[in-house]
Amino acid sequence: MFQAAISDKLSASQAKAIESAQALAQLAIENAQTIAEIQYDAAKDAVTTAQAKASELLKLKDPKAALEVFGAEEAKAAVAEATAIQSKVVSVIRKGNQEVVEMIESAMHESKADLKKMVKEATTKAPAGSEALVSTFNSVFETTLQSFDQAYTASKDAYANYEKSVETAMSSFQSQFAAATKPAAKSRKAIAA
Repeated sequence: MFQAAISDKLSASQAKAIESAQALAQLAIENAQTIAEIQYDAAKDAVTTAQAKASELLKLKDPKAALEVFGAEEAKAAVAEATAIQSKVVSVIRKGNQEVVEMIESAMHESKADLKKMVKEATTKAPAGSEALVSTFNSVFETTLQSFDQAYTASKDAYANYEKSVETAMSSFQSQFAAATKPAAKSRKAIAA
């Protein structure tokens, strides 16, 4: 009877794990779809802009005027647009990461509670004279849970560091582009006497 109860609890735990995996997969699909929509809109805008520029170039008769079409202001606008798109993608990733973390935390808390309850039930029904074994088992179980918590904390920190590195990379790109597009100071030519 006790084995049947444990078997039922393990089956219920596995069912919860499957539900969690399905929820995570659904979240991944939704995030991928959102990112694909952002990229589609960006590509559509890029094609429209390219067509407009091509039309503008075809109308020009002076080759120097063509350089003005692709000036620093145009580059700044393109970078601003790319930055806006990247911000949208980062926002989707950040939101998805937060949802994954919340789902994992919830599943972990439920699993820990279920495991503790199952261990408590199993140890209370231990035969007389096995107190030392039960004590050792409980000690090992608690140590395992602490190790699991430490691994979880490390993975949570990894998510946070990933987000920070993406933000740092974007900031670096933006500042490098800003520095590169600043007009260079015109140097004066020395006049020969």
